[in-house]
Amino acid sequence: MCPDEPENDPAQPPTLTLKPIGVVRSPFVDRLSAPRQPRAAEGVRGTLELLPHSGFEHALEDLASFRFIWVLFWFHKNQSFRRKVQPPRSQRKRGVFATRSPYRPNPIGMSAVELLGIEKLTLRVQSLDILDGTPILDLKPYIPYTDSIPGADNGWLDEPVRPRDPIPSYNVEFAPRAREQLAYLEQHEVVLGPNIEEVLRLGAAPHPYRRIKPKGDGWVLAYKAWRVDFVVSNLEVTVLAIRSGYRPSELYTSSEPVVVLHREFTGVFP
Repeated sequence: MCPDEPENDPAQPPTLTLKPIGVVRSPFVDRLSAPRQPRAAEGVRGTLELLPHSGFEHALEDLASFRFIWVLFWFHKNQSFRRKVQPPRSQRKRGVFATRSPYRPNPIGMSAVELLGIEKLTLRVQSLDILDGTPILDLKPYIPYTDSIPGADNGWLDEPVRPRDPIPSYNVEFAPRAREQLAYLEQHEVVLGPNIEEVLRLGAAPHPYRRIKPKGDGWVLAYKAWRVDFVVSNLEVTVLAIRSGYRPSELYTSSEPVVVLHREFTGVFP
């Protein structure tokens, strides 16, 4: 080796540079509203919009012959790395490499979506579980004979101590006051009902990612800046009421539009 040639330091791996090839357009604008697995987003439609002036029109040739495709993307709202995480269907923390968590050393995600059609640089897809604005890194065809492995197992998901999979689904009902409150919010273009129902179908078990805590004889769910009071009986969840999560010091001093809505809501539903 030449004396002036720098040695490769194995402790310092080379930096890799990635460039997005496009962006996801979906109805999910925040992490709370996005489903945690593609199966939970069955039928949800969106688009994959590739960047112009890169020759991607030619790269897309023949992709329309496949019904399903893999989308590799960047978890742009999860830049932190957690060595261990607690998945929604686990009773304890697991190594992040044994999960689908977005808190990875390189926040790369992968989803299989159904391809409905391609118009120039726009791919219409469904069963899309990716956040709006997510950078796309790559597209690949889903090929059943090689991507579906008959002998595959479910790893720790098959452990006997794990809750049944799927976890028993609870029936979610809204009390009259809660329905009235949801209707009021919908008039102000805030739709909470479907998202609240999706979270509470798994019941009231507290979990780091679900923001559920006991409250008196019932429970409270923190959903974004809202608080949802509910009770559980057997497999029945009843949502009693919705209230603002802002403190009075914020609620009655801030002029931000979102806080003003909370203030007006609290005035209508004291």
